[in-house]
Order: sequence, then structure tokens, then C-alpha cells
Amino acid sequence: MLLGAHVLLLGSESAAATAADGVAAADRGTPATGSSGARADAPAPPDADWLWPVDGPRSVVEPFRAPAHAYGPGHRGIDIAAAGDLRAPADGVVAFVGTVVDRPLLTIDHGNGLVTTFEPATTTLAPGAPVQRGDVVATTSVGGHARPGTVHLGVRWNGVYINPMLLFGGVPRAVLLPCGAGAC
Repeated sequence: MLLGAHVLLLGSESAAATAADGVAAADRGTPATGSSGARADAPAPPDADWLWPVDGPRSVVEPFRAPAHAYGPGHRGIDIAAAGDLRAPADGVVAFVGTVVDRPLLTIDHGNGLVTTFEPATTTLAPGAPVQRGDVVATTSVGGHARPGTVHLGVRWNGVYINPMLLFGGVPRAVLLPCGAGAC
């Protein structure tokens, strides 16, 4: 029952275990199959020791919520309390800088299929600029759905949004417990 609630809360179509470290598809925020681009045989994202992108207290104001399907509602990232500088969570190359609708964005390609986007964030960097883990890459701004004093951080792995907390070590592994004598 607890596992079922976990899957429902994350909005995933499947809780099937994946290769590598056994992270469930629901914890990755991607369905095991379907139109979102994820494959049932896809390995888990590369192990990462990503740097938290803001200084000070680490506060997730709005958590990741996987959509039930590629076009379903959800929250494809995390909103974190932030003011001032934003740091590169890992080495990479600036892939995009610009305004989309009403929010300034910065996108970094980290290789191995991992791409991060900060919004709202302003930067003086240009596409193609290399960044190192810990470099100040932008400052928080205003616009979009993120409340003032927060920044939205989205992570795509091979084109599919995943829970960024997987890369910061903030998603506990699902563990199946044995059933008791009375019931499960």
C-alpha cells in the first residue's frame, strides 16, 4: 500500500525497477514505457555528485511531480529558495541563453544526455561557453511560474525530465518490506 501511494504521488505509470542501481522508474520521474521517450530498458541516470546550485540553506519550495504521460500536468523540476548567484551543478557547456515567454533562461548541457535549465535566471554567458562545477553561471531573476525568491531547476536526461534530486542525493530508494502475518 505504501509503495502504491508512492507511485500515485509521483504520478508515474510504472514502478518497475530499472537497470544499474535499481532506481524505480517512478523515482526517476519517467514512465517505463510510453510516449515520453523513456524506454523500459533504459539505464538509470549516470551517478552524479552534483553541487547544490545555491549557497545557504537548501530548501525545495516546490518538489518534482512527474506527469502521468508526456503531455500530462506535473512539475518537471524543482523550485528552490534562491536569491543572488546560481552555480553550475556540474561541468558542462552553455546550450541556451534567452527569454522564453516571460522568463529568462539558462540551459547547460552536461554531456551523457544530462541537461539543466534554470529559470528565471539572467547571465552574461553565451551559448558555447564552458562552465565548471561550482562556477557562478547566473543570478536569480523574475518571471515565469517560480515565486519571487525561488528558481526553477529542471533536468532532462536523454530528452526526458527527471527528478533533479536524484543527482543531489535527495531521493530515497524505494524498499519493499515483507508482508506481515495479518496482511500487506
